[in-house]
Amino acid sequence: MTLKILITGASGFVGGRVAATAQRQPGVGVRLLSRHAPHGPEYVHGDLCAPPSLRGVCADTDVLVHCATRVGGDAETVEAVNDHGTRALVEEAVRAGVRRIVYVSTAAVHGRGPFRGVRPGEVPIAPASPTSRTRAAAERHVLDAGGLVLRPHLVYGEGDRWVIPGLVSLMNELSATLTGCEALQSMIDVDTLGRAVVAAALAPASGGGVHHVGHPEPVAVPDLLATVSRELGEPGGGAAMDVATALDRAAGSPHALHHLGMLTVDHWFVDDTFWKAFDCSPGDGFAAAFPRAVPWYRAFLQGRKVA
Repeated sequence: MTLKILITGASGFVGGRVAATAQRQPGVGVRLLSRHAPHGPEYVHGDLCAPPSLRGVCADTDVLVHCATRVGGDAETVEAVNDHGTRALVEEAVRAGVRRIVYVSTAAVHGRGPFRGVRPGEVPIAPASPTSRTRAAAERHVLDAGGLVLRPHLVYGEGDRWVIPGLVSLMNELSATLTGCEALQSMIDVDTLGRAVVAAALAPASGGGVHHVGHPEPVAVPDLLATVSRELGEPGGGAAMDVATALDRAAGSPHALHHLGMLTVDHWFVDDTFWKAFDCSPGDGFAAAFPRAVPWYRAFLQGRKVA
């Protein structure tokens, strides 16, 4: 018997990995929600910005995996997609009798840290941006329907246009590498996250709730920056800059201040039960996994310079 899964956000960074992983599973039939005209039998038309278009999209579906998210842009669109669109999608899933709903959210719904060794339920929801606030609202819709919410923090790997490129941009803007910061960051490579989401979707248990999804070993910021600098080039010839000087230099750059705010504060989320509950390996840590994505990052960053 084929298990039928509907995936949203399959054209995105995380959703694309989830879809590719699901399509490799035996006995699983995958359909992809698309707001564009469907390009084949595996596509289902529906637009999270237009709830009426979602009517019937979950028919004949066993599992809904919701990876679609609007990040940035005007607040009205962000709310329409992440909050109202998710509510309408979940209502369709409930109406169709979907047995499991999995939503890929973000640890950013907790706001800024410090978070050191925090387990699910130990800190409140306190989003600091419209994107995070509306994703927290989306979580509520999923949880109210008995669904499962997965919260990664920093996701890296081929296709990442924010985490590692953002760090490189920060170091270039400072013309130095940050020193004197010992913060710990929860990270996960996108391929492992794709496997984790599919494992949760295919699990026989039907319970909902919240899980943090990151590699069990957090990454210390000095190790993170040293690895990125070594693999992708040292800005400023390897010059060093302490946190206070960096904050002063970045005072006029919201982008740099945003990344500094992330790097200089612990964001370490713990949830060993996830990997055991869904019989999924967390894979390699950052030091071993990152080098596999280096060729892609080099090409992406070089292309951005040329552009």
